Parts: sequence; C-alpha cells; structure tokens
Amino acid sequence: MQLGEKLRRLRLSRGLTQEELATRADVTRSFISQLETNKTSPSLDTLEKILRALGSDLRRFFSDFKEEKVIFKKEERVPIYDEPEGVHSQILMTDVETKKIDPLYVVLEPEAETEEEGYHEGEEFGFVIEGKIELWLDDTKHKLEAGDCFYYKADKKHKVRNPDKKKKAVILWIEID
Repeated sequence: MQLGEKLRRLRLSRGLTQEELATRADVTRSFISQLETNKTSPSLDTLEKILRALGSDLRRFFSDFKEEKVIFKKEERVPIYDEPEGVHSQILMTDVETKKIDPLYVVLEPEAETEEEGYHEGEEFGFVIEGKIELWLDDTKHKLEAGDCFYYKADKKHKVRNPDKKKKAVILWIEID
C-alpha cells in the first residue's frame, strides 16, 4: 500500500473529510488530495502535522506499513507440540499475536481429550468438521456431531473429548480475544 492510500484510509477511519483534515493540519485541501493520490510527497514536518491531526504519529503510522496477509496456506500451519496424547492441533494463521482471533485445527484420536482449561478472558467458537465430541463446560457435558458448532464465554472450565472408540474427531476451534 502506498503512503497516499494509507493516509486516505486513516482519514476515513477517523470520519474526517479532506477539508477537515486540512484545517486541523494547517494545509490546503488540495494538498491533502494530492497526497492521497500520490501526486506529491510531504516534508517530514508536514507529515507529522497531518498524522497528529489524525491522532497518530510517525512510529505508529509506519510500524504496520506492510501489506496485510490475507491467505494462509496449509503448509504454513504451526503444530502445537505440548498436547495430550491423541490430540493434534495446528495454528491456522501466522502472526496471531496481532489478531483478535486464534484459529486452530484440532484432531482428536479415538477417546482422546484436551486438557481442561481454566477460566480466562475471551470467547471460544468451534465447528465439528468430522466425528463426534463432548464439550465440557464446568461440569456440564454437551454432545455434538459433525456439522454442529459451539460458542461460549471462556469464564468456565472447559475441555473437549472424543467419546468414539474407533473414529477420530476434527474441529475448527477459534479463540476470540
């Protein structure tokens, strides 16, 4: 993304017109227009004034000046190694620390179960892709099968178990901050 496009998006996200931004930054509306269409480049001082008017600064503005990753290939998945026996999980996206969701692909071998997770902030969503599972929330057991999904606030003890003695279960599990 070019500088002008990024400035335009930031201005629009703040709900400002070019005229309002120009007034706040003490430049002309036509200068803002030329910046946003990459027909001119600002001096460092002018860029700082514009960014201050947008509630930002140089460091924040340029810290994420990279293209947003949209596609995450299956060969990029990161396996989680410290799972209980019979549980195989993969993180579906890289750089999850900067996102508000943490999607996982979870395979539960027959009769395997995740470790019980304690109370924490956030919410969790899951979709059963294959097989059957038991979702335990505190001391309540919920039975789900392929095609079913679940959603809950993570203020409960929770774990998932595959009750089947022969078939695996596969879940898309998304933790939401």
